[in-house]
Amino acid sequence: MKQDNCIFCKIISGEIPAHTIYEDEQFKVILDVAPATKGHALIIPKNHYANMYELPEDTAVEAIKLAKKMMQVMTDKLHCDGFNIIQNNGEIAGQTVFHFHMHLIPRYKDDSEILKYVSLHPSQEEMEETRKTITE
Repeated sequence: MKQDNCIFCKIISGEIPAHTIYEDEQFKVILDVAPATKGHALIIPKNHYANMYELPEDTAVEAIKLAKKMMQVMTDKLHCDGFNIIQNNGEIAGQTVFHFHMHLIPRYKDDSEILKYVSLHPSQEEMEETRKTITE
């Protein structure tokens, strides 16, 4: 299924060119046009799902398997020192294209890219309250 106004659907259909590094029946992997580091790529399912909430479980499993495969190939070919895998859901979480995708970001010792979160430093009581909220 394709969304007419979705840039990733247009890339999948070939309407917009992309630097494809892998493709199969289910996914296309392209280089990000605004990379954080050399080799920054996106895993995009060929079917349109807005985010992880909509993604079928079997597709999610295959996306993770593909991420692992691509990390291994890219580590070998690009000689990177590590990887970030990032997947955002919703505008507040940083999602800008509302077609599920995973970022594969090779990391290099000298890349100076900073990808981090700021710790909230919750108290033990707050941690316990959160735990109860999630598990009850």
